[in-house]
Amino acid sequence: MAHQALSETELDELETLLDSEALAGEAMGLDQLQAFLCAVSSAPQAVPRELWLPEALGQAEGEAGARARDLALRLQVQIADDLAQGEGVAPLLYPLEEEGDELDYGTWVDAYLFGTGLGEQPWQEAAGEHWEDLAELMEVFFLLNGSLKEDVLAAGEAWVSPREEARWVQESREALPELVQSVYDFWEARRNIPAPIRREGPKVGRNDPCPCGSGRKYKQCCGKETLH
Repeated sequence: MAHQALSETELDELETLLDSEALAGEAMGLDQLQAFLCAVSSAPQAVPRELWLPEALGQAEGEAGARARDLALRLQVQIADDLAQGEGVAPLLYPLEEEGDELDYGTWVDAYLFGTGLGEQPWQEAAGEHWEDLAELMEVFFLLNGSLKEDVLAAGEAWVSPREEARWVQESREALPELVQSVYDFWEARRNIPAPIRREGPKVGRNDPCPCGSGRKYKQCCGKETLH
């Protein structure tokens, strides 16, 4: 079923609602909501709306709250569809300062990382033996919010030069849309791996009586379709 993407007018409306007194200051900003929903839509297991909506909007009561919920739900579907189609999501970023030119990647990344913690299973646990592959993808997020540098310095290890850091940060900013898509693809590939079939009851040999009670051998009865 096709879903109608939010128009620019509806995005502006959602932005205004998120910042309004009607939501009692509990809602995320539009940039945070977009990042948060990118993570929610990429999770290894589906995150129920009943779980993520209160985190995104707070109580969201009354007519304004209902409208905000409707628009947020449509935005989540839109983001999930874009990621499923491999189209990626261009981060919606606000200026770091009111009159500055530098964009606030840290706030966007923090909201994304918050969204990764909402699933039933921690991402590290869900990744299992592939955790190192996921950690490599996630490293850029921790670079862009500054926590990677803090952790390295706190461990008493050497950090890169200011020039190298600036280059690394700039490259990571440019790669962020592709990275968000790559994280989605990482989990999508694992969601599509068939679960192992578990045998219930003892194994039936080819020449054993068929469990169905026909009196024939298993290979001549129900086993015909499975024993090749």
